[in-house]
Amino acid sequence: MMARPWKAPQLLVAILVALVAFSCQQKRKTYISVFKMSALDSSAQSTLKYVTEEYNKKSDDLYNFRIIRILDIESQVTDHMELHITVEMRRTTCFKTEKSTCDVQEGELYKQIRCYFSVYTMPWLERYKILRKNCTSA
Repeated sequence: MMARPWKAPQLLVAILVALVAFSCQQKRKTYISVFKMSALDSSAQSTLKYVTEEYNKKSDDLYNFRIIRILDIESQVTDHMELHITVEMRRTTCFKTEKSTCDVQEGELYKQIRCYFSVYTMPWLERYKILRKNCTSA
């Protein structure tokens, strides 16, 4: 009869271990699909527009930048969609206050950067959030 008091704590420990294992499994992302995406895809285009606007809003530069080359777009679908985008951007002749399409800078104001963006997106609801951004001089 002495063995019985030990069974309750063992059962509680087993339940605790199972709960911890389950919660760790829930935090992992399970990818439903991962694929390269065309820049002509409407969700890619709306996301590219968003990252350009956000980059220009948060940049300390006096001029806007625009995408001149799309190097890679990868889509990862989990419980939402993430786009992983690598682009080359150049400084334009437009100041931040201007919204028109401008030529890229030449001469001493020339500046080109390469940027990687990881973007949480639900383009059908027009919801976007930059999860990671890394830009370097090109």
